[in-house]
Amino acid sequence: MAYQPPPHLTQHWTVQKPAATGRRGMVVSQSRDAALAGVAVLDAGGNAVDAAVATALALAAVEPWNSGLGGVGFALVHRAGHGRAETVDFGPRAPARLDPACFKLTGRDKADLFPWPEVEGDANIHGPLSFAVPSAVAGYAHMHGRFGTLPLRELMAPAVALARRGLPQDWFTTLKVANAAAVLRLYPESARIYLPGGLPPVPPYQGNPGAFRLGRLPDTLERLAHAGLRDFYEGDVAASIAADVAAAGGVLDADDLRRCEAEVLPCQEAPWRGRTLQLAGGLTAAPTLARVLEGMAPPSGAAPDAAWFAALARATKAAYAERLAGLGDAEPKAAESCTTHLTVCDEAGTTVAMTTTLLSSMGSRVVLPGSGVLMNNGIMWFDPRPGQANSVGSGKRPLTNMCPVILRDGDRPVLAAGASGGRRILAAVVQMLAFVDGFGMDPETAALHPRIDVSDAQTVHADRRLPEDILAALRADGPVEVMEHAVLPVNFACPNLIRQDRDGLRTGISDALSPWSAAVAQA
Repeated sequence: MAYQPPPHLTQHWTVQKPAATGRRGMVVSQSRDAALAGVAVLDAGGNAVDAAVATALALAAVEPWNSGLGGVGFALVHRAGHGRAETVDFGPRAPARLDPACFKLTGRDKADLFPWPEVEGDANIHGPLSFAVPSAVAGYAHMHGRFGTLPLRELMAPAVALARRGLPQDWFTTLKVANAAAVLRLYPESARIYLPGGLPPVPPYQGNPGAFRLGRLPDTLERLAHAGLRDFYEGDVAASIAADVAAAGGVLDADDLRRCEAEVLPCQEAPWRGRTLQLAGGLTAAPTLARVLEGMAPPSGAAPDAAWFAALARATKAAYAERLAGLGDAEPKAAESCTTHLTVCDEAGTTVAMTTTLLSSMGSRVVLPGSGVLMNNGIMWFDPRPGQANSVGSGKRPLTNMCPVILRDGDRPVLAAGASGGRRILAAVVQMLAFVDGFGMDPETAALHPRIDVSDAQTVHADRRLPEDILAALRADGPVEVMEHAVLPVNFACPNLIRQDRDGLRTGISDALSPWSAAVAQA
């Protein structure tokens, strides 16, 4: 007989992710270990900013493929009793000595990640020339100095302890390391840590998984806890970073580190159903998100239907056409983009939405041997072709996809959210906002609801679980690719959020398909 095999499914199961509820503080993270670290800081008397910084530092030890000391990011901070949120900008910047001539074109197209031409040796994608200035630690230092209450040592104690314990050696670690192994093996310290015997670490066939040490990272975290976070830019840690980068052939130097500072700016605002959506603005996805909201009617009805999804797809495609017009489609697509988002509130109501990234999974794939810092590959955000709006250049800042948001009602934060996943972030944030605050879904239901993704001006990627009438409505407007929402491949962004009700109840949810993610409430 003739037989046509059906599409292969990587996951033939129903996934659930529990929400957290409570009336005190709450932390939501892509790592439960990091969320617990943040809650421990809340329990010790810290505020939401203290907890957010503690969670972010802990992620360096427990989610190294997505963020860490070598990364960059943006945060929104809405302090209880204040009228609006502020943006903490610690986004990427190219080193001052970066020379565009270092990125010689091969004359071929890059088939996997970009529409722009291939660079010799993929020097813009991995290795020492791919480093943007690592500004994440400057962001955490600025947030702690401006808004925090607890001593730095207390905030860093969980990160130090987790780093001393080591990275859990379970199946998810194996998956993440294996996905980057082909490039990790090119860099000696990265290979030594992540590819023992030349292979990714694997869990035991039976019993509990162990953990392994991430090079000198525990010592660096210990040093920063005692010397202060500016040591990363002006002290012993800075000297170690500069020396290792120079030895590897990079151009990031001590002057770049010394000049690195975060900046606090007013947030961007957009109307949303009679309230105000607060956005990070500037070089994030915020202006594009605002354009999407302008291009469609507010959610109405009991659930998102075919007409609503079609309107969302049209508005997002139009917004991306506008976003990319000045870039020549030179902004990195979502493929291999790995980021982390965390959302925090405290008992008083102060709320933080923070997104940080190394850009690619495992960033540059280069671990610096003296410090154990896994460096970002932020130069990948730039177009290697000269003369473009987003071309590589000394000291330049690129456009990014990060999009933390905080919805306020008057001066009260009522919902905070964000996501990881490159260009896929924007669509995920819009849909989670609409599901929870527009259609009235509880956060747990919203996290499990199938979504679409629109990452460019042409194609819609649709979750295969969507009903056929929705898929038909999407196809009527243009190309649609039906995809599985799975752990890997990562076809959709990984959002999380906290909703704060007027009666004081808080509900948090993390991404359903991220195996380590969790929302944790204070007891």
